Amino acid sequence: MKIVLAGSSHWHAGMHLDAARAAGGEIVGVWDEDQQHARMFARSNSLRPIHRFDDVLDAGAGVILLMGHPHSVPGRARCIIEAGIPLILEKPAASSTEILSELLELTRRRNAFVSVPFPNRFGPAVTAFRKLQRQGRAGMMAHGHFRIVNGPPQRYAEDGVPWVVDPEIGGGGALRNLGIHGVDAALDLAAGGLRLRNAYVGNRIHNAPVEDHALLVLEDEAGAMFTVEAGYTFASMRPGGDFEWRIVSANATLIDHGDKAISATLDDGAGAQLAPELPATRYRLCMRDAFDRLERSEPATISLDDYVAAMSLIDAAYRRARE
Repeated sequence: MKIVLAGSSHWHAGMHLDAARAAGGEIVGVWDEDQQHARMFARSNSLRPIHRFDDVLDAGAGVILLMGHPHSVPGRARCIIEAGIPLILEKPAASSTEILSELLELTRRRNAFVSVPFPNRFGPAVTAFRKLQRQGRAGMMAHGHFRIVNGPPQRYAEDGVPWVVDPEIGGGGALRNLGIHGVDAALDLAAGGLRLRNAYVGNRIHNAPVEDHALLVLEDEAGAMFTVEAGYTFASMRPGGDFEWRIVSANATLIDHGDKAISATLDDGAGAQLAPELPATRYRLCMRDAFDRLERSEPATISLDDYVAAMSLIDAAYRRARE
């Protein structure tokens, strides 16, 4: 699969480079709004820089991975979709849900392939739970808890993307940036739609214009409860932070802490250590899945519809918190 990495200054660019290589992709070029950054990124990774965005469209890629500033990404995504080139769209892809919804309408009209990386869908707890469901052993879903708490927001300034903590650009704080992964997990596992039961959004520690901690309580149509916790309150700048994906059903408990994961099942009294997958390397699994889907001419596993659904729920959470 030939792929162009468009937006090398995004803080996830290195992970997507690793993911593309691990998935067997051939990287045919690297582009960024900052041409010097693209040249440096390309040189340090033995890749070819692309100087103009128009040349990204003409590079002969089977898929383009687009990442960058939310003000410029929607227009470039539109160009890629209208050119008929499959797209992997990194977040944040727009400052508002309304702009993303317009892009979704174009995607539907063009029947375009647009995959959105939510890599924790490929984590060990979710994978093991889906296997139990296929075996008919999971039982009724009881609750899920999804927590991502990373270090202080100045980490984004150090990464050269200070706009992440500008609410007019990033569209919010820890909930929008990190919590969206937990919201997607809840939407993916829920039976039917989700109702927002409660929302807390606070800024107690850091002097930033966006929230540094958020907690959502959600309920699906079958009565299962989901909580989503996100924050910039972990007292370290090291990768990983405080991470937990917990899935509990009538017959199973699965817990994923990123560097380790466990499962327990009631029907056989078994407990097991699951093979871990670090959150950063789950992008490899996400990329491999996108390549496989493209090769089989199938729709994306995680689509722009999923992204818009998560953004819409977060919009509702912000409204509830203000009330």
